[in-house]
Amino acid sequence: MPIVDHAIYVHGKRIPSPIDFRQTLETMHANGGVAWLGLYRPSAEEVNEVANEFGLHELAVEDTLEEHQRAKMDQYGEHTFVVLRPARYLDDVEKVEFGELHVYVGPDFLITVRRSEVPELGPVRQRMEEESDLLSMGPPAILYAIMDQVVDEYEPVAAGLEKDIEEIESELFTGNLQVSRRIYELFREVVEFQRATAPLERVVASLRRRLTGEASDSNPFLEFREGYFTEKPKDLTADSEEEKIERERIIELDRLYRDVHDHIMRINERVISMKSLLTNALSLSSTLSAQNSAEAGVEQNEQMKRISSWAAILFAPSLIGSIYGMNFENMPELQWAAGYPLALGLMFALSFGLWVIFKRNKWL
Repeated sequence: MPIVDHAIYVHGKRIPSPIDFRQTLETMHANGGVAWLGLYRPSAEEVNEVANEFGLHELAVEDTLEEHQRAKMDQYGEHTFVVLRPARYLDDVEKVEFGELHVYVGPDFLITVRRSEVPELGPVRQRMEEESDLLSMGPPAILYAIMDQVVDEYEPVAAGLEKDIEEIESELFTGNLQVSRRIYELFREVVEFQRATAPLERVVASLRRRLTGEASDSNPFLEFREGYFTEKPKDLTADSEEEKIERERIIELDRLYRDVHDHIMRINERVISMKSLLTNALSLSSTLSAQNSAEAGVEQNEQMKRISSWAAILFAPSLIGSIYGMNFENMPELQWAAGYPLALGLMFALSFGLWVIFKRNKWL
């Protein structure tokens, strides 16, 4: 089983981990804790095995097996399925590499299925284990930390793309014929980046509505303590100390999700700006290319005029010379004493006349 790590947390503290994930459920229920499993590139059989143990919905499992899912969040009974599209910028090749992360969030468990090198979830687990108060909030807090890591990793990607766009802007007027191709490649990367980031606004907004109880009838507030994604309306008017503490934790968790929401909104604004810049750059590149082609056509036409003019000028003496160079006996002009200077004069006169005509017509 390609389990990167599996652990059980009770009141925000990690207890000795079971030998394998099958014992995780027993230990989790026995101690009333929260299980966190991390899978890396599991096979279909391994995914189905975990799904059977934790009761994951078959449609969510089907999405995991098919891969290449868009960023989204789906609700299946008491657990939620979240798809994230992490990304990282590769400086050496100036490309963006996209990954895929599937997260199953249940009342007392969270399972991550990672299909790529990004995001690196080891630091997320370490951070959560160091912040026991946050970890004690259960699966919704872990989901927040994962989403926060994914969104934070979008920052260098956006910075790398913006740097590439600046380089393209400086190359637009250099006459580089490859700039249009580079603009198109960058535009595709930005569009793919937008597909990863744009849906997260709705996902985080939906999670915040669930926390704050602002959900609709089809999406009611979900019980925080007994299970983050159970369909049990929460009574926020309770006066018990336990309920007050719970509300404070919900408010604090909502603040954290709001911070992620703000970050993703800023990223999306930058992506929209990048798309606009690339669209204008592609249009300008096309205009400059057409202009350069027109100028090249005009220059080529001028060159053809010059070549044709000189060809005509040289053709006149060549024609006279070729005719009188045949030396036929019945050509009376061959006996003239003045024939040679007359022929030369005629050649010069025709050539000079043609030169004057072409010069006046600005062909030369």
